Amino acid sequence: MRYIYLMIGMISFGLGFIGIVLPILPTTPFLLLAGFCFARSSKRVHNWFVSTKAYQRHLEPFVQKRAMTLKTKICILSLASFMLAFPLFLTDLWWLRVFIIGLYIFKYYYFFFKIKTIKLEHI
Repeated sequence: MRYIYLMIGMISFGLGFIGIVLPILPTTPFLLLAGFCFARSSKRVHNWFVSTKAYQRHLEPFVQKRAMTLKTKICILSLASFMLAFPLFLTDLWWLRVFIIGLYIFKYYYFFFKIKTIKLEHI
């Protein structure tokens, strides 16, 4: 099982690293998944991950202070909203549309009322 976590962590880290360069991919969720998987796979790999600049720049403020910059929040929310828009408009099932709208409401509520917004210079 450790090897599966390690493999998923490496793939997620790679996608998160690509997301730093390409704004189409969300960096933070992939790096969060990588951190979770690395913590489950190996202490050595997890320590390496925590020492990377990608972790320190994109995840450390969230892990330590449960806070994100406004830019990070907007990037995550806009990509997730864009992706949720496809099933919202392409489905004819009313209950699925209601569920997706509920996801939108919960997502925005959680990001703006449960996760603190910090200024970039406080990182």
